[in-house]
Amino acid sequence: MNRVRLSFIRVEADQVTYDLHIMLRFDLELKLVTGELAVADVPGHWNEQFERMSGLKILKDADGCLQDVHWSLGGLGYFPTYTLGNLNAAQLMQTARREHPSLDGELARGHYQTLLHWLRRKVHGEGSRHNPPELMRRVTGAPTAIQPHLEHLRGKFAGAK
Repeated sequence: MNRVRLSFIRVEADQVTYDLHIMLRFDLELKLVTGELAVADVPGHWNEQFERMSGLKILKDADGCLQDVHWSLGGLGYFPTYTLGNLNAAQLMQTARREHPSLDGELARGHYQTLLHWLRRKVHGEGSRHNPPELMRRVTGAPTAIQPHLEHLRGKFAGAK
């Protein structure tokens, strides 16, 4: 269920490699918007960057730049929000665990009330009052950071916290 295996397709990617897909997409979007990359060059650039990043060779555009509908619908610039969500979730969870040391045990037993109450009080009730960076600072005491996400991934997939 939690295997780490590189995938051509973003929505089939595992938790460890998903954000690499996002990084590739956002890099291409920036290059398109700034004129550094022509639309006609997207497939070749995608294939080259994906192979450099993953070691996997793209054989058809359906496994590369044409796998998502976002660009064909004109959706640019929001892919990083997926990674921001991953970063924020890990940081919020780290804070919830610090404030409730028994949380992991409760969750393992299927008891979600402590976490749900914490989320409702700290996040859900405040989310419409503050923009995301301010909410993260208020709830966790720090701006969004990568370290909690990396610690989560290491703990889950490498057995180290």
